[in-house]
Amino acid sequence: MNEKALFTLLQQVKNGRINPEQALKKIRLPPVEILDSARLDHHRLLRTGLPEVVLGENKTVEQLLEILQAMLKQPAIVVATRVSPEKAKQACAQVEGLKYHPASRLLTGNEEYIPQDISRGTVMVITAGTSDLPVAEEARLCLEYFGHTVETIYDAGVAGIHRILAHSEHLQQASVLIVVAGMEGALPSVVAGMTPAPVIAVPSSIGYGTGAGGFSALLGMLNSCASGMAVVNIDNGFGAACMAAAINRKRFQPSPD
Repeated sequence: MNEKALFTLLQQVKNGRINPEQALKKIRLPPVEILDSARLDHHRLLRTGLPEVVLGENKTVEQLLEILQAMLKQPAIVVATRVSPEKAKQACAQVEGLKYHPASRLLTGNEEYIPQDISRGTVMVITAGTSDLPVAEEARLCLEYFGHTVETIYDAGVAGIHRILAHSEHLQQASVLIVVAGMEGALPSVVAGMTPAPVIAVPSSIGYGTGAGGFSALLGMLNSCASGMAVVNIDNGFGAACMAAAINRKRFQPSPD
C-alpha cells in the first residue's frame, strides 16, 4: 500500500462507496508477512516512498522463489538485486511474471505497478568507463522501476575529458546526477563542478593494484573539493538510486473533492 492507495481508500469511505469495516479490514492486514526465509515489509512503500527490494546475493534459489512469489501477489513492483544468471534462469523458469536484466543482474516483476507521475525532474546516470556499466545499470533500472525519468551518459571519463565537457549544457537540465567511476574516481568531482544539481558519487571496484577494489576511488570521492556531492558505498548502484529517488520524488498531493 502506498500514500495514493491509502488516500483513495479513505475517499471511498468518505463518499460511501465502501463501509468503514471494509476499509478497516484492508488497512489492518499485517504489514509484515512472515515466510520461512524472510519477513516481508509490505508497508515500507507507504512509510518511506520506496518499496522493499530483495538482495539476491547469497540467497538460495529456493529462498528467492519463496520471497518473490509472495511479493508478486502484492500490488507493488518487485525488484531483486545481485541475482546471478544461473539463479535467475531457474527462478524465471518456475515463476511467471519475472524478467531478468543481465547487465544489471536485476530480477523484476509487476511492471504494471510502476508509479506514475512522481518524478520531479530527470535523473542523469553517468559513467567514467564502459566497465562501470553494471553498477550504473543497477541504478538506472531501479530508478525506472521506482517511477523516475532517467537519462544516461556512458563512457565519459576524465581520460578524455572533452567527452563530458561536450554535455555541459545537458548536465544543467538534470535534477540529480549519479556518477559512477573506478580507478582514481575523479569524474564525480568534475561533474559536481559543472551543475547546480546534487551529485551522488558511486565508486566502482574497477582498477588495478592500488585501486584496491574501489577503495582508491572511494577515498578520492570522499576527499573531493567539489560542493554539492555525496558518496555511497563501493558498487552501490541501488543505494545511489534510492537516494536519487528521495531527492527527485514529488510529494504526494491529494486531489481536492
